[in-house]
Parts: sequence; structure tokens; C-alpha cells
Amino acid sequence: MTTRQLLEIAFSSGRSGTGPATWGQQAIWDAVRRLPPADVPRYTIATAAALDPGLPLPVLLDALAGLLRLHDSLHTRLLPQPDQRLHQVVDPEGTLTVELERLPNGADPAEAGARLHRELAERPFDTAVQWPIRVGAVTVDGLVRHLSLALSHTAVDGTGMNRLVADLSALSLGTSPADLAKLREPAQQPLEEAEFQHSERGRRRDEAARKQFLRKLRLAPPRLFPQPDPTTTPDPTAQPEPFPNAVLRSPALPRAVERVAAAHRVSTSSVLLAATAAMTARLAGRTEAVLGVVVNNRFLPGLADAVSVVAGDGLFHLPDATAEFGDVVRRTHAAAIGTYRHAYFDKLALAAETERLTAEGVPLADRSCVFNDTRDLLPAAPAPGEQGTTLSWPVEFEPRPGLTYALDALQSPEALSLAMTADPAVLPRPEMARFLYGIEELIITEAARDDHAG
Repeated sequence: MTTRQLLEIAFSSGRSGTGPATWGQQAIWDAVRRLPPADVPRYTIATAAALDPGLPLPVLLDALAGLLRLHDSLHTRLLPQPDQRLHQVVDPEGTLTVELERLPNGADPAEAGARLHRELAERPFDTAVQWPIRVGAVTVDGLVRHLSLALSHTAVDGTGMNRLVADLSALSLGTSPADLAKLREPAQQPLEEAEFQHSERGRRRDEAARKQFLRKLRLAPPRLFPQPDPTTTPDPTAQPEPFPNAVLRSPALPRAVERVAAAHRVSTSSVLLAATAAMTARLAGRTEAVLGVVVNNRFLPGLADAVSVVAGDGLFHLPDATAEFGDVVRRTHAAAIGTYRHAYFDKLALAAETERLTAEGVPLADRSCVFNDTRDLLPAAPAPGEQGTTLSWPVEFEPRPGLTYALDALQSPEALSLAMTADPAVLPRPEMARFLYGIEELIITEAARDDHAG
């Protein structure tokens, strides 16, 4: 017989404090509150794993208690203030609830685990009153055989989730929280990061980054893709169409990306960014591309091992993006380094500056195209048995104002996947397909050329 129950892990004597939110916490909170309710779960960072041969439940509960002690972001609430700024409150005590499903002896936990994981991931967080973490476990024969974690994006980004999972594994294997903290590089807690951001050094870094961002906003084109004329549509008052999501899965791309990166002495992320920029320019009928790029910012001191949300937005501008692709790859790498360097700033302050410039009639760059390389963070779902490149259309999303497309790169052991969500009024499905296949063709053709030249 299957039973469901809630277990509570008591937490006390933890670190506590209050202060302003970090730039990352504020940016994610602002982004989520503007989303349609159906889209909010897309900002939940969730992961699940089958545990074989299984883990004793008390061991898991002790490990989770240790996790709370290590990482303040897991017991932090965010309180909105009248000026739209957030205040973070680190609670020194409270309870973490584990949703436990017990299956009969010998049962397969896969289906129940997947169902529980969906439930946890699809439930929105109220970060003002709740801790930003949910845990689900499925037991068979008295052992935890499936584990799910779902966290608010205000608590972690993809890299932070990877560190969280690694720490939970170490704690489950018997490492104490104190010993684990000693093994890690010094990692800032969110209150410590906010303190730096409000220091003189932090303010200087913020001002310099925003200055560079605004410079690019003035240089790049205010519009990339031609916008549809509402007077020519059958019914200009009709509701916008849902945004399709296309996923191109290519078993050939991982090796091709590595070969191009090695041949031109650049990162693999630069290769994918270069191909995205080139296809953006081609389909827009332009010679240049401007993309919003998600940057993890983990290269900053104290943030490499932080379990928090550190990722920021960079603005990437590439002139002559339709040139010979090898040249585009090399110039992309150089431009991307500058983008990454200036992606750590107060996004709310930047928004105030851009609103002022817009009100003054200053044309600013199109920021409606977004690239996010998540290959080390969010693995693509495996698709065993498939051969060759496939294109699927798994889901549609609510319209997102101000978005032309968002492109994510995801990695699985067998393939590299490109997941694209786009405004169908700007990029209809045939153009989305052309975009994704074009990225694959550019990289594979360049890899073959580099092999021949070598």
C-alpha cells in the first residue's frame, strides 16, 4: 500500500541576520513577479535522482539538516519594501518539510518519483513567508530510492544547485558540515555578498559595469528583427499566440563544438554563441547581432562555491556577424570576455537609467534575443534509441512581452540540445527550425573545414 506523509526537520541555532537583498536575488524576484502565473514554475530550479541501492531515511534527514547549517540561502526569506527593493531575512530556526511517499516492498520508485518531482517543481514559492526549498523522497523496502529537490531561483542558480547536490551527497556519505565547510573555498553567504555590493568597492564595480552596459545599449541597433505590422493582421485586437518551444537534439554537435573550439583556441560556449549570433543576423537581415547573455559570475572572489543566485545579465554585441564563420568565432570569444567582465551589477539601478534614457528619446539596443549556455547545469532529457538530429515541439508558453527568442544550450551524454522559445509573430515555426538547423550546420561545417585544414 502506498502512503504519503510530511516529515519535519527541526532547524535551530543557525546563522541569522537581516539586510538588503543581493543583486541576484532582486533580479530574479523582479523577473518572476512579472510572469504570467502559468510561467512562474519555469523559474524553479529543480533536480531529481534515483538512489541505488538506496539511502536510509535517517541519514538523508541528517544530511538535509546539515545542508541548512551550511547554506544560509536555504533558510532566507525575501520581504518586498515600498521602494521595490527587497530585504533578506536569514532565519536562525524553523522547520524543513520533506514530502515522503512510501511504496510497497519491491515496487519500482520511478513513476512515483517522477510524479512527486513534478508536484514539487510546479508549485510556486512565496519567498516572503516560506523557505525557498522543497524536498521529496520515495522509499521502498525502508530505503530512500528517489530524491527530488526544488528550489526558488531566488535562492540558487544552476551552478549553486550543482554545489548543493554535491554537498548533500558528501553529507549523506558521512562528511560533517564543519569538515565540508573546511574543504570548500571560502564562499560568501548572501548577506556577506550584499555587504560587499553596498561597500565602496562594490559600488565602484556596479557603476563601472552599468557604464559599459549603457555604452553598448547606445551602440547596438534598437531593432533586429522586423516587427509585424498590426494593421495587416486579420484581427489586431486578438490575443497574442502562445510562444512555441522547439528542441533540436543533435548527437553530432558535441564533438563538432569541441573541434571548432580547439581549432580556434576558444571556449565551447563561444562557439555556440558565435553560431547563435550569426543565425540571428542572417534571419534578421542584418550584419550585426546583439544578444542578452546569462553569465554565471562565479569567477569573482568568494562566489565560486556559493550556494546562492549569482548569475547576471550581459549584453553581447557583435558587428559583422555574417562574416566567415571562423572569424566570427574568434571575434565572439574576445567580445564575450568583455561581456562576462561587466555582468555583475545592480539590475534595478540599470532599469532606472534605461527608463530615464527612453523617456528622453534616446534609442537603446534591442535586448529581446537571449542566449543561455546551461550545458553544465541543466542536462537535457535523454532520448535512448534515437539516431541523427531530431526536432521536436514539446510545449507552448504564455506570450512574453519584449521577447523575440530565448535559446538554451543543454547537454546530455548522447547529444547537445538547443531549446528555443520564440514569438511566432516575429519568428514563425519554419524560421525557428531554420535557425536551429542553421546553428548545427555552421558548427559541423566549420569542424569539417578545420579537420581538413589540419
